[in-house]
Amino acid sequence: MIKTERTHYHGSGDGMELKELTYLIAIAEEKSISRAAERLYMAQSSLSQFLSTLEANLGSKLFIRLSTGVRPTEAGRIMIEYAYATLSEFHRVQDEMQDIADLQRGRVILGISGFRGSYLLPPVLNEFRTKYPGIHVNIVEQNSMMLEEMLLSGEIDIAVIVLPVSDQRIKSEFLMKDEICIITSKDHPVVDKAWHSDTSAVPLHIDIRDTAEYEYYLSDYDTILGREARRIFMKNNIVPITYNEKLTALFAAAMGAEGQGLAFTYYSSRRYFHDAVFLGLGDDAPSIELAVALSPGRYHSRAALALKDTLFSVLG
Repeated sequence: MIKTERTHYHGSGDGMELKELTYLIAIAEEKSISRAAERLYMAQSSLSQFLSTLEANLGSKLFIRLSTGVRPTEAGRIMIEYAYATLSEFHRVQDEMQDIADLQRGRVILGISGFRGSYLLPPVLNEFRTKYPGIHVNIVEQNSMMLEEMLLSGEIDIAVIVLPVSDQRIKSEFLMKDEICIITSKDHPVVDKAWHSDTSAVPLHIDIRDTAEYEYYLSDYDTILGREARRIFMKNNIVPITYNEKLTALFAAAMGAEGQGLAFTYYSSRRYFHDAVFLGLGDDAPSIELAVALSPGRYHSRAALALKDTLFSVLG
């Protein structure tokens, strides 16, 4: 879920302050008071005291203490939903108010997968900061399914997601097509079996059957790269040589780029792995379509729209 920031707004009366709502969300997301305290840069004893005081004031237990951490009670779930909704509404008001500043200050919450964001976002954010130095971009790393939920709840303003979207309330705009290919180093022996192609965005191609004798580093089967890799192997009756098959996409690609073996990655990751070799798979090559989506049914700040324009100008 969203990594909430420490908010220095001070409420009045008996209502909860915004920063206290971020405390509650941090405990819920981390499922641990100690980890939440680390995330909030505060002492664990202070966070425990906050929670005990809040529970006493409400007359209800919000979390059940377990040996491994905490989990919310029914009352706790109600309070957590309230916290998300309140912060989302506050951010909406912030969006409208920062527009008065004519893009001179403000913030945008952007969602993207961690691996994809590591190489696609830096040039985007460089250009955005040059144009709008007073606008801060808060980045949330999640998979596309979770990002869709966060768009619907208003927890994030804008996201780069994989098409097709699962919820038709989310209106997305096509950004780019990204081919899945093999990554390795220029010194790996498989490169000698590759040939040049003039019909693909990936200049070098390889027959997947010519890679069967080499070790692979794979992502888990429940990821896009892991699932597509296994589909290609099955289609070509290949049992891959692999001792690591549940790595993150970044870890697997990094091992391939260093020549430790072969890995599957997106061709767009060439922006990150400058010295690696990328091998297209011809007719076997799967691809994904990326899109930009804004949080539906809510006010879209000028800053969010400006970030959307920058994503298209740099990546589209």
